[in-house]
Amino acid sequence: MKYIKIVLQIIVLYSFVLLGNWLQDLLHLPLTGSIIGLLLLLAALSLKLFRLEWIESGSYFLLSYLPLYFIPATVGVMEYGHVFTGKGFLLIPITMISTFLTMWISSYTSQALAKKSAGKGEASCK
Repeated sequence: MKYIKIVLQIIVLYSFVLLGNWLQDLLHLPLTGSIIGLLLLLAALSLKLFRLEWIESGSYFLLSYLPLYFIPATVGVMEYGHVFTGKGFLLIPITMISTFLTMWISSYTSQALAKKSAGKGEASCK
């Protein structure tokens, strides 16, 4: 029964992707259908039209296999070794700096949002 539930939840998730593809074709939107489907799912979850429990197991199942989708990209990069031989060593510091910069901006933003929401919570308690 557990596997049937997961399969049904994946079908629901895929239906959002199909709906997004259909809307993209119908309205000629500049976004891809999969992104539109994710935005529709986010809107449905945010507006509480759709409950998280209805897709949670299927989502976790798909996320557990997500790293497998990065293997072809990694193998594809290996075919371009000639690109990295000249100044490829510069990619290491660039990657490290961009990673730390992303981490810093993300942590700063999340802390600022947490302080803002905590301030609202205190104001509503008074």
